[in-house]
Amino acid sequence: MADVIRVPNAKIALSTASVYPERTPDAFELAARLGYDGVEIMVGADPVSQDIDVIERLSEHYELPVLAIHAPCLLVTQRVWGRDPWAKLVKAQKAAERLGASTVVVHPPFRWQRDYARDFENGLARMRDETDVTFAVENMFPLRARGNDVVPYSPDWNPIDYDFPQVTLDLSHTAVSGSDAMEMAVKLGDRLAHLHLADGLGVTNKDEHLVPGRGNQPCAQMLERLAGTGYSGLVVLEVNTRKAASRTERIDDLAEGLAFARLHLAAST
Repeated sequence: MADVIRVPNAKIALSTASVYPERTPDAFELAARLGYDGVEIMVGADPVSQDIDVIERLSEHYELPVLAIHAPCLLVTQRVWGRDPWAKLVKAQKAAERLGASTVVVHPPFRWQRDYARDFENGLARMRDETDVTFAVENMFPLRARGNDVVPYSPDWNPIDYDFPQVTLDLSHTAVSGSDAMEMAVKLGDRLAHLHLADGLGVTNKDEHLVPGRGNQPCAQMLERLAGTGYSGLVVLEVNTRKAASRTERIDDLAEGLAFARLHLAAST
């Protein structure tokens, strides 16, 4: 009997962060042009990324769905959507509900966000009870200083051993932390709900977000494993193209990332 090519239900989205220093509207344009299934909105300094009315119009104009919202959790976005971390998550939830996105990506709290960190697990559980939106907690990484690991997150940079029903696995972050990405995926099982597809070489304290295939992370093996398990979550290309010499080079990188994802998600059975 001849082999049959099986492609899982997983959709491939482009993170709007992947086009920086271009902006959110450019991400919609390029995602539509290249054939992505949708976009993940990285809510950040770009005012358009914060404006749900404008995002809704962009989605309608390009006939491209918003599949996920990345809440503003970075150090550089601490004042985006206010300073209350719970208010940010509520706003991300409301944005996802309005735009039809299935997932909100959230980072573990910073250690200095003590009240937020103390109630993080229980607070997310309460929010899950109020919505169909998935809150997928992302793996981060420790920082290294003078030979020691410094963990700026609470309860930890690694959400795997905590009671989070849905987790985002970021393959650039596994490079920085020196983690075994495949082992993490196995431990997560069905809790792996969201994949940030990127690569890295494991340079100390450097979150590289290389185009998949240009680092040492098991990007191909991860996609093939997900295909084999019938993964139905999102695969989001989240790469750094800010050093692209031209827009043409940036477009080529984004096209290469999409082709890589489609190729390795096609499982032969």
